[in-house]
Amino acid sequence: MHVLRFDNAFVRDLPGDPETAPGVRQVHGALYSRVDPTPVAAPALLAHSAEMAAALGFSEAEVASAEFAQVFAGNVLLPGMQPYAANYGGHQFGAWAGQLGDGRAISLGEVLADDGRRWELQLKGAGPTPYSRSADGRAVLRSSIREFLCSEAMHHLGVPTTRALSLVGSGEAVVRDMFYDGHPQAEPGAIVCRAAPSFIRFGNFELPASRGDTALLKTLVDFCIRRDFPHLGEPGERVYGQWFAEVAQRTATLMAHWMRVGFVHGVMNTDNLSILGLTIDYGPYGWVDNYDPDWTPNTTDAGRRRYRYGQQPQVAYWNLSRLAGALSPLIATELLQDGLRRYVEAYNDAERDAIAAKLGLRECGDEDVALMQELRGWLQANEVDMTIFYRALADIDVAAAAPDPSPLAEAYYDPTRAVEAEPALRDWLARYAARSREDGSSAAERVARMNAANPRYVLRNYLAQEAIDRAEQGDPAGVRDLLEVMRRPYEDQPGREAFAAKRPDWARERAGCSMLSCSS
Repeated sequence: MHVLRFDNAFVRDLPGDPETAPGVRQVHGALYSRVDPTPVAAPALLAHSAEMAAALGFSEAEVASAEFAQVFAGNVLLPGMQPYAANYGGHQFGAWAGQLGDGRAISLGEVLADDGRRWELQLKGAGPTPYSRSADGRAVLRSSIREFLCSEAMHHLGVPTTRALSLVGSGEAVVRDMFYDGHPQAEPGAIVCRAAPSFIRFGNFELPASRGDTALLKTLVDFCIRRDFPHLGEPGERVYGQWFAEVAQRTATLMAHWMRVGFVHGVMNTDNLSILGLTIDYGPYGWVDNYDPDWTPNTTDAGRRRYRYGQQPQVAYWNLSRLAGALSPLIATELLQDGLRRYVEAYNDAERDAIAAKLGLRECGDEDVALMQELRGWLQANEVDMTIFYRALADIDVAAAAPDPSPLAEAYYDPTRAVEAEPALRDWLARYAARSREDGSSAAERVARMNAANPRYVLRNYLAQEAIDRAEQGDPAGVRDLLEVMRRPYEDQPGREAFAAKRPDWARERAGCSMLSCSS
């Protein structure tokens, strides 16, 4: 296997836990703890991302080798790897949870790729750490497949995200109570190797701030700016303000992408928001099938629906406000307020850009925002599939004064509603067609704009569950097939129409397809 070039800045430049003995503990004055992965019995590569492997310089032959599976199961450490688990806290479902940390994630080190990019490699499910609390540090196959697939699917959708290199079966069983109902079961175990320029999240800053450790907080902020935001210059109060504003802007951009493609994270705790504005920590996520801004895929959130689809932009602002509070010992209040205002402005701008793109317009005015809001109300009232509707909208003949709505028929979940809903739809289409003609784009320009913003394929929960069912029976080919489809989500793929179909009736209430728990 070729030599990876490690530059482990996080453990080199930041204070670590002096304690090295095993066991769960509160860790003060340190930003990480050294810990090695726990070997597994029979590692076997189930799937990998060809793009991510190439970015790291791995040949396909190296990926297929037994050594690759050993390394990315945590059984073998390569020269230069310095494994650790990060120490952070967070607000969970709106309440401060104290120290959390990497309970089942172990970073192997930071690789400098040939193109100069930095990739921190992290194993999820590689064994216990000082932050595992009562858990075993392992992950089950079903949640590992979901994280692996979604990391890559989001990348190909153009959504900022952490990436996934590999999915390795452990050859061991993991006991989990999937429904938290007192009936735990043994499930196949797996390890995902995920990759990102940085896994620092809001909670990394919140924990030292909550403990009054301003010196440690400043050390982390300075490190983060120098390593991950070097274009801002040398850390200082002015740069601190610019840094927070950029974090806010990146977060706004991310939220607009989530809303554009219909993605629901499910657990938007502050420890699950990336300082780089990446989608991070794929747990009970889901894609909106029938458009419903009140939908959440997380069983834990079924009552309050705090993290429902339509509230994600507001939750991100709340989380940024918690980050601002943590940073207040270092950054002037007015600079933090400027950053929060930047979030609002950036989100509104990005949302308008998304509306224009989804409707095929060159730009979005106030009347277009109103037109989109009216459409969303109609979609919700009539149980219409979000992804299928927007993709089919490009097929509407906007040159006609009274466009034919038949290209949209497949998007209804209840066909009996189509007759009742058609008059309002025809009225909306007529106004949309008039606006499109006013926009002045050619038909080809309009369609290209829409098809670049409205995916044909998204990782619907039922598709992931079908791949999981096959993999749990010993056939991981479904995972690889689904990954291949999701590599080109904006392209029509002849012969793969089934992957673009709306949620079948059997998946409406089935666990893993409609609602999911945090159990992994």
